[in-house]
Amino acid sequence: MGERDQSAGKSGGTGRQPIFLLPDVITAVVGLLVAIQLATNLVLNEQGQLQLYIWFAFLPVRLLAVQDQISEAVPLLWTPFTHALLHSGWEHLLLNVAWLVIFGTPVARRYGTAPTLIVFFVAAAAGAVFFATTTLYSGAFLVGASGGIAGLTGAAVRFMFQPVVIAQDAETGERRLVGRKLASLREMLAEPRARTFTLFWIIVNGAVPLLPLLLATDVQIAWQAHLGGFVAGLLLVGWFDRRATSAQ
Repeated sequence: MGERDQSAGKSGGTGRQPIFLLPDVITAVVGLLVAIQLATNLVLNEQGQLQLYIWFAFLPVRLLAVQDQISEAVPLLWTPFTHALLHSGWEHLLLNVAWLVIFGTPVARRYGTAPTLIVFFVAAAAGAVFFATTTLYSGAFLVGASGGIAGLTGAAVRFMFQPVVIAQDAETGERRLVGRKLASLREMLAEPRARTFTLFWIIVNGAVPLLPLLLATDVQIAWQAHLGGFVAGLLLVGWFDRRATSAQ
């Protein structure tokens, strides 16, 4: 994943299933990302694309202008979020879309539209902050949805590997599936598949800075955004479960 539920709805009472079984929020985000990439490629010229990145990509070096040239730092109000809507090309976009569909879908089906978007954009911002800690003086910029998608991945790992809970109705005795519990961080790490996935994620992304030594070429992967977003998703998702419990 490079950085660079609507369950089936009713269709007129015919019983036909929709073609796409993705939650509405995931479909909407994918559509928005594709539309922006189409506009970038087909509508904007080279100068327009440059201005798009200047105004909406995340540039950590702007943090150095906060005290001396505050006007140049103003885009920091929105670029930690808007960088997640831009991509460096179609290959970059399609890879992120595939990852979004896989890990965003279970989060959207469990929590709904607003929590999914909150996790996505807060994780994108967390990824941007972590990116800035290692690239502040380099002049590098950040584009791509993978920090936000990493957050959705971290959120999904908290429950997707847990056993399905089966409840029994007190009056009828009927047994039914009620879903998977949200594991605590300790419970998540105690589950072998969740632990393996989490360690794999951390090790693979943490090893990205070493790739140029092995491949003798620069690797343009914002591993910092992946790690920062993933941790943000792991921590943030518990808040939504607590809110759901207190509302019952």
